[in-house]
Amino acid sequence: MQSIPVDTSRLGVVRCAVAPEPKITDFESKQVKKDRDGNTVYTVGLVVRQDGRRASVIEVSVPGEPVGVAEGMEVRLTGLEAFSWAMGDRHGISFRAAAITPVEPAARATSAGGKGGGA
Repeated sequence: MQSIPVDTSRLGVVRCAVAPEPKITDFESKQVKKDRDGNTVYTVGLVVRQDGRRASVIEVSVPGEPVGVAEGMEVRLTGLEAFSWAMGDRHGISFRAAAITPVEPAARATSAGGKGGGA
């Protein structure tokens, strides 16, 4: 399976739609998928909004739990790759990233606890 690098700068806004969950390889035994280094592989559902009202939902696998990523948060993808796959008459594209991290909110005008002038 050949990987295709994805230019994430062209994706627009990316938000977490489904919080990170361990990827299951066998639903009967509940076996969790591991990468070559023994890290648990997580799946995150992401909404990618391009220009206008067009949006797509993709599932992205990532090694290790993405810390601080929760539903509704804007996220950043590092090392995103796409893979074409086929199994019998089924086919599709899967996505894998090196990391998924939350985008820091814009700096607030006032710090917490900065209420009032208190003279």
